[in-house]
Amino acid sequence: MKEELFVSGRNIPNIDPYLNIWHWQIPLYLFLGGLAAGILFFAALFTIMGKEDQMYATVKKAPILAPIALVLGLIALFLDLKHQLFFWRLYTTFRIDSPMSWGAWVLMAITPLSFLWVASYAKELRPGWDWKYDILNKIEAFVIEKRIWLAWIIIVLSVILGIYTGILLSAFNARPLWNTSILGPLFLVSGMSTGAAAILLMSKSAAERRIIGGIDILLIVIELFFITHMIMGFQAGSQTQIDAAQLFLGGPFTVPFWVFVVILGLIFPVILEIMERLGVHMPVIVPAGLIIIGGLIFRFIMVEAGQITRYLY
Repeated sequence: MKEELFVSGRNIPNIDPYLNIWHWQIPLYLFLGGLAAGILFFAALFTIMGKEDQMYATVKKAPILAPIALVLGLIALFLDLKHQLFFWRLYTTFRIDSPMSWGAWVLMAITPLSFLWVASYAKELRPGWDWKYDILNKIEAFVIEKRIWLAWIIIVLSVILGIYTGILLSAFNARPLWNTSILGPLFLVSGMSTGAAAILLMSKSAAERRIIGGIDILLIVIELFFITHMIMGFQAGSQTQIDAAQLFLGGPFTVPFWVFVVILGLIFPVILEIMERLGVHMPVIVPAGLIIIGGLIFRFIMVEAGQITRYLY
């Protein structure tokens, strides 16, 4: 018989509940998923609107980043798994009440579709390109013929993917910072904003940049509203929610959140984009780069800070 000596009544392994800490893989996965969702959303939207030629980078060029981001995000997620050889079990069932089940199936669907979208524009992006096998040419012709239908499917899946990255956290009711319904829309809008910023970096058209820049300004304003609403909601909640908000209002995450996310990642890029629209030349890499970096830092902060908060004291 094996004897064990307990010297404390708390944190007993396999008896007391405990949390396996999420490290860099999860926030990186959430960021890349939101980025890909934003890029694919705008590509599908302007295709449905019939503006493929006017929005060249949005529809044809920037989507190249989407499958890359999705694959890298899946690799990061796979690295975080405890039982990596059994990941396939996610696809043996579908639970409508499970955000992870939704995310697994949406990723399964949107990843190959993103590759098809990029491949369908390969000959336009690289004149003289031809597929080695005839079956690939037939698939390409079919995708081009049904591109509008593909765009509708992608636009729905991209919205689900973008909002899922926030719902994945909000489903953890035991974590006060995550236990808010605003995280889904907040992460969706943030992903759309980073996607728009990526398009700005890849676009060479002043007219296209002006359209995407205007959309990005609106998205950032909405994101700032959601952040304000989230913090005000915590401040009006229970003591544990107030304590969660204090992490950003004088606590250890105050400086990185307000300086790197809100000021440098949201407010400053909006000011630069407005100045650009007023005729003051600004290198597009500055506001776009700040938005993307701010979106990445935001997810790292939310994942890290959320794991600190709890209801049991």
